[in-house]
Amino acid sequence: MDWQGWFALSLTCVTLLTLIFTHIRPHLVMMTVLTILSVSGILDGGDALAGFSNAGLITVAAMFVVAAGMHASGAADMLIDKVLGRPESVRSAMLRIFAPVALLSGFLNNTPVVATLIPVINTWARRIGIAPSKLMIPLSYCAILGGTLTLIGTSTNLIVNAQYQALTGAEGLSLFAITALSLPVALCGLLFMWLLFPRWLPNRESGDTFANLREFTLEVTVAANGPLEGRTVEEAGLRHLKQVYLVEIERGGSVVTAVSSEERLRGGDRLVFAGDTESIADLLRIKGIVPSAENGQAQSLMTHRPERCLVEAVVSPHCGAVGQAIRDARFRDRYGAVVLAVARNGERIRGNLGTIRLEAGDTLLLEARPAFVSRQRYNRDFLLINDLATETPRHRQAWLAWAILVGVVGLASFEVISMLNAALIGAGLMIATRCCSVSQAERSVDLGVILTIAASFSLGAALDKTGVAAYLAGGIIDLGDGRAWLLLVLCYVAVSMLTEVITNNAAAILMLPIVLQITGQSGLNAEPFVFAIMMAASASFATPLGYQTNLMVYGPGGYRFMDFVRVGLPMNLFIGAVTLSILLLGWPLQG
Repeated sequence: MDWQGWFALSLTCVTLLTLIFTHIRPHLVMMTVLTILSVSGILDGGDALAGFSNAGLITVAAMFVVAAGMHASGAADMLIDKVLGRPESVRSAMLRIFAPVALLSGFLNNTPVVATLIPVINTWARRIGIAPSKLMIPLSYCAILGGTLTLIGTSTNLIVNAQYQALTGAEGLSLFAITALSLPVALCGLLFMWLLFPRWLPNRESGDTFANLREFTLEVTVAANGPLEGRTVEEAGLRHLKQVYLVEIERGGSVVTAVSSEERLRGGDRLVFAGDTESIADLLRIKGIVPSAENGQAQSLMTHRPERCLVEAVVSPHCGAVGQAIRDARFRDRYGAVVLAVARNGERIRGNLGTIRLEAGDTLLLEARPAFVSRQRYNRDFLLINDLATETPRHRQAWLAWAILVGVVGLASFEVISMLNAALIGAGLMIATRCCSVSQAERSVDLGVILTIAASFSLGAALDKTGVAAYLAGGIIDLGDGRAWLLLVLCYVAVSMLTEVITNNAAAILMLPIVLQITGQSGLNAEPFVFAIMMAASASFATPLGYQTNLMVYGPGGYRFMDFVRVGLPMNLFIGAVTLSILLLGWPLQG
């Protein structure tokens, strides 16, 4: 290799290490890589930006809008309502979940599917007397397996297909091309869960960690004409209390949220604190503070106000506040939201909220301005799992949304029009028929995912253009000793390991050029290797951080990190073994 090849290889290694060991958001990392490749001259402008005009990327964006229409119209809820019923055992409950979740995830992005079902499954589990911890991991894993059923079920499949077309000039794969592999894999995975998970999963009655606000909020009042009237929050000594944290001030029928240290108190102000309710005595010892009429209750927090909304959110691994104390992270200023409570491993953390160090997977109860929800659709610092400001579903459009989805799938599967055009028409119809609003459609498009995918194409192109892919392929071929089955196993394992530590899309995009070089140099059939990449990139079960839906169920299920390792690692090994066995038996490896 020349200097450009070694430079691209070094840049790839630095990129992987950055994604694994830092909290820098993937789209910022990949956009930086794109810039370096363009400025260094390794890629010209057209090659560097080719990902942004890729048909697969636009299809992903359009399918986000289609999924938003299904969610906003209540079409997905309608299916769930008709099939859940009242099962009498954990296994029976899991069977009720499997079919609708796998079906929806096969044609919609699985993130909104899981986000929609978390509160539904939580409420349903309590109603039938089953711990949510028995059902939340199966919900996530089922959505992951369902996403592999079609080419549009997960963005990874679409992007791999698009990059495969770009690198080889081939026509690409049809909508159900992978189904012959993924359907038996999914059925085996669901059977594995049904047989073993009821015994392996913990029985924790964690439920909704923040179901009762009265358990951790309290209210006091500023005495009229008292010594605190006219003082700032800082001067009154209310900013750095040991066990409680000032959330908001109710004043004259309105609410002051994200209270500044310089906010001046007035007589009659109702102060709402979060923290340990046992600390009410400490507050009442402050001269000028008197009990509220509803002391110890969270009535004001439960009252709807246009100035705020209550949001339950999971801290993403890419959140800039991870590893910092809430106060040191300047959470209030950075996000325009106040932390009411923090839960970790299914239990609320007690003590001084300001000193709690946030970790990826923590579940937060936030009081936020309405803009917080729309911002997080783009920033992805948090995964929203319960947004109390969500618009009411347009139930009259539910059947229409189903008709649009079926139409999109039918047009693409029978190749009447391209998958791109079918997705674009579907997205346009969802908005035109008011299955979702324009604002909902805009929020549904995950800008971070789109930028990550588009920029990742540049690194994949650089690996191919500079000869790095060919160089690494030669090394893997030597390691496999020329045996086709061993090369297939090595490719699957490499992608599977990468997807546990970086995003699944990035893992697939980085490995595809290398795998195509392996098949080209060895004279092998590329299709089973491409399918192996798709399946390995999605089959991420071993950690809550490996796949977004795993992180979303982490808090609501009351799980600990090792709960995922205990059930997810065997699941990874089982799915890998089934996938490779079917590929080796059903597809010819020789070209």
